[in-house]
Amino acid sequence: MSGGEHKVMLELQDVCLSFHSGRQSYDHGVHRVLDEVSLRIYEGETVGIIGRNGVGKTTMLRLMAGILAPNSGRVLVAEGKTASLLTLGLGFKPDLSGRDNALLAAMLQGSSRRQAEAFLPEIKEFSELGDSFELPVKNYSAGMRSRLAFTTALMTHVDILLIDEVLSVGDAYFRGKAQAAMQERITSEQTVVFVSHMADQVKAMCDRCVWLDQGRVAMEGPSEEVVTAYQERIQGARVRGVMEQRERLARQAEEQD
Repeated sequence: MSGGEHKVMLELQDVCLSFHSGRQSYDHGVHRVLDEVSLRIYEGETVGIIGRNGVGKTTMLRLMAGILAPNSGRVLVAEGKTASLLTLGLGFKPDLSGRDNALLAAMLQGSSRRQAEAFLPEIKEFSELGDSFELPVKNYSAGMRSRLAFTTALMTHVDILLIDEVLSVGDAYFRGKAQAAMQERITSEQTVVFVSHMADQVKAMCDRCVWLDQGRVAMEGPSEEVVTAYQERIQGARVRGVMEQRERLARQAEEQD
């Protein structure tokens, strides 16, 4: 997808985010989560974000959603556009029912109360919560929360949908159903950014992929190319780890002899 042909929906410009930590392994006690990250998301494209745990993937989504503010740099969302972070019940009020949380979430994403109420029957049906839809969310399992969060974001039609691993949570049936629904949304020109550890999912659903490593963009481009490079790096690291372990054991055996 060419940037020259599509509108920029969201942009990160030299974004940095860090916090102070007592861990001495960090640079002077400062943990740099994201370090001068720049990225553009274009209208109608689906972008995957991959990388090892702790490299800043979820943090990037929260910056895009406006939940966090960068220490420096800028996060720009196209005028009049809405971005919603779809994660495991982020922002859900535990003492309210699934119905009330879905209503509030839809309204926070820009729907009027009448529009939000009109979405509720479809949200209840797709999420398959049944009578639990009327119960407090604090009684929900992680899978139930993910189904409610996914369905609420999907049905309320935000301009930029930000997804944090939700398609890999829950039972196999719902994962397949969620992926099919997302695929339908993608083909209808929904702008999507999502984090996933499932390589096949990223290859199948994403136009473009961003590989984060140590707070920086290590590689960006077509999903097939980026995911393959990432997998090769991971596999290489595993092989090196096994070899180093064997060498350590061999040295220990020699010292004992």
